[in-house]
Parts: sequence; C-alpha cells; structure tokens
Amino acid sequence: MKVYFSHGKESGPWGSKIKRLANVAKEQGFSVDSIDYSDIADPDLRVERLINVLEKVEEDFLLVGSSMGGYVSLVASEKVNAKGVFLLAPALFMQGYKKQTYSNGNNVEIVHGWSDDIIPPENSIKLAKNIDCSLHLISGDHRLNSSIEVVEKLFVQFLISQAYNAVLQRTSG
Repeated sequence: MKVYFSHGKESGPWGSKIKRLANVAKEQGFSVDSIDYSDIADPDLRVERLINVLEKVEEDFLLVGSSMGGYVSLVASEKVNAKGVFLLAPALFMQGYKKQTYSNGNNVEIVHGWSDDIIPPENSIKLAKNIDCSLHLISGDHRLNSSIEVVEKLFVQFLISQAYNAVLQRTSG
C-alpha cells in the first residue's frame, strides 16, 4: 500500500513534518510519495492535480494532508478510492474554498492542535461530527511541531489499522 502526502499552502512536498511521517510509513512497510503543489496557490486546482495522479494508481493507497493539503486530500478522497485519509489541522470550511460540505467519512482520521490560530479546531470538530470520524485534539499550534511525537504515534495506529482493514478485505472478498 502507498501513502500520498499533500503539503500545506506555505510548505513544500518534503517539509520536516512530511519527512518524519514518511519515515514512519516506510518503517511500517508502506511506500510513500509527496505531491508537489508549490506552483499552485488555488486549493481546488491542487485537488485536480492529486486526482490526476491518483487516477493512474493501481495499488491501494492512503492520503495524508496537512492544512490546505488536508482539504486537498479530503476533497480528492470523495472522487478516488482511497483506503483511508489522515488529516493534520485540515483547512476546512475556509472562505474562498469551493467545497464547503464533505461527505467522505470512510476511514478518515483528524489530528488538530488546540492552540491552532490559523485553522480553528472547531472546524475539525464540525467535520468529525458531520461525517462521524475519529478526531484527536492535542496540545499544539497549527504546525503541530511541539507535539510531533504524539502525531507520529497516532499515525502509526492509523497505518496499522488501515493495513489490517486491507488484509480483512482481501481475505473476506
């Protein structure tokens, strides 16, 4: 299974958080890729880029998105067959973003910092309530750097559960 990372508005495809989480995924036996959106400011054009990449993928995959990349991953997941979506302080319900309602609650997990002054934690609470998904509100700001060890542990749990679900689907189907 492969993990596709989508970075935020101000960062790049291999920023420190994505590098750390990519290493975690590799340690768990996943292959990884991080899409470069640094040439695109519009979040909905970023969604199109991700969908175009994923339409060519034949193996099972997971999506991981941070901030604007969280929006990109969640919106794309409604159009592709992602096995799971892991969102870090996702930029949801934001003014100027085309999509304001989200329907994919299938294996979505959210991590958001209580002290986020960029994206209010209430936005993730609203999404979790609307789509009935897992939400982890942890100590930290928008970047979650001060709590990266907690994020890594939550990510490992997510990866293990997704790998287990994939095995179950293969053996029962």
